[in-house]
Amino acid sequence: MSHNQEIGKFGENLAKNYLIRHGYEVVDLNVKLSYQELDIVARRRGLIVFVEVKTRISQIYGPAVDAFAQVKSARFKKAIEMYLIAKKIFADNIRADLIAVDINRVKKTAKIKHYKDII
Repeated sequence: MSHNQEIGKFGENLAKNYLIRHGYEVVDLNVKLSYQELDIVARRRGLIVFVEVKTRISQIYGPAVDAFAQVKSARFKKAIEMYLIAKKIFADNIRADLIAVDINRVKKTAKIKHYKDII
């Protein structure tokens, strides 16, 4: 596993724990759908929430939220569609979220920001 993959997995774990603390039930993690991947699929109050996690350990390229661009948005939407088809789920009660994790290695802290209904 590369250094970037390790950072990504660490951020996804932080995001998963954040969701659980906020009343979400985690249904699936790192779901691979052809060439697409969903980081977290969760459920809360009858709503299925698809969560993309972006993690940064440096601000050189900007905060983690900046890593979610238009191209990634289209891929995320396609992955959600593929998941719904594969699981035979109707798209009545779904939402797509982004969790941005900015890690400060010096202070050993992580700032987690949850953006709801991003697409």
